[in-house]
Amino acid sequence: MTGHILATLLPVFLIAGCGAAYGRYRSPDIGSLNTLNMELFVPLLVFAVLADRQAPLADYAWLATAAALVVLGSGLVLWPVAKWLSLDIKVFLPPMMFNNSGNMGVPLLVLAFGPEALPAAVVVFIIEMLLHFSVGLYMLDPRTSLWRMLRMPIVAASVAGLLVNVGGVALPSWLLEAMHMLGGICIPLMLFALGVRLLEIDFSDWRTGLLGAVLCPLSGLVVALPLMWLLPLNPLQTAVLLVFAVLPPAVLNYLVAEQYKLEPHKVASLVLIGNLGSLVVMPLALAAAFAWIQAPPW
Repeated sequence: MTGHILATLLPVFLIAGCGAAYGRYRSPDIGSLNTLNMELFVPLLVFAVLADRQAPLADYAWLATAAALVVLGSGLVLWPVAKWLSLDIKVFLPPMMFNNSGNMGVPLLVLAFGPEALPAAVVVFIIEMLLHFSVGLYMLDPRTSLWRMLRMPIVAASVAGLLVNVGGVALPSWLLEAMHMLGGICIPLMLFALGVRLLEIDFSDWRTGLLGAVLCPLSGLVVALPLMWLLPLNPLQTAVLLVFAVLPPAVLNYLVAEQYKLEPHKVASLVLIGNLGSLVVMPLALAAAFAWIQAPPW
C-alpha cells in the first residue's frame, strides 16, 4: 500500500514542483494559461465524460449529493468555530468549503484509482465549481448575479453533456476520443499551474493558515464520514468522497478574495499552508481509501 500511495502522490507533487521551478525562473503568463484551461480543455473533458453513454450518470447521483453536502456542510460546521474565534466569515469560510478538486483532486483521483475513477472525479469537481460560483460568490457579495455563473464554459459544457447523456444521443467514437485527448491536457496543466500560483503566496499570516490546514480536512471528514455509511455509494465512490472531503483549499479562493478585496493575504496563507498540509493529510486519506476499496466495512 505504501508503494501505491507514493506512486499516486509523487507524480502530483512532481508536476506541481516543475510548475513552481519553471515559474521561479521564467515567470510564465499563468493567467492566460489558466484561461485556456478553464475555457477550453476543462469544458471539453467535462462534456466528454458526461456525454459518454458508457458512464451512466444516474450511478453518480448519490455521489453528487454527497459532494454538495460536504461542501455546504463544511461551512455549517465551521461557522460557529469562526464566530467563536472572531474570524471574518467572508475571509475564512470559503477556503474551508471550496477545495482543490480541480488542480489536485482530478489528477490525484485518476492516479490513485485509475481511469474508471475519472467520471466520479469530474462529478465532484463540477459540484464544487458550481457551488463556488453560486453560493461562494453570494457569500462574498449577495448582489452577485447568477448570470455570471451561467456564462461559464464549464457550466455550458456540463448542461450539454447531461442533455446528450440523458437524451441517449450516441456521439461518434472519433469525436469523443478527440475531446478526451484535448480534455486530458487539463489534468497535468492544472497541477503545473498550481505550482506556479503557489509562488505568489506568502506566509504573512501563518497562524490563520495553520488553523485552516487543520480545520479544512477535519470539517470535510466530519460531514463525509456519516455519508459514507448512510448513502448507497459503491466502494470506489466512497473512496472518492473520502479523498474529496480532505482536499486542501483551492487556489481560486485567493484569486476571488483578491478580486473582492477581502484580505487576500490571509486567504493566501490559508491556501498555501493548506496545500502544504496536504503532504501529511493526503497519504493518510489515500491509505484509508485504498483499505476501504479492498475491504469495505459492510
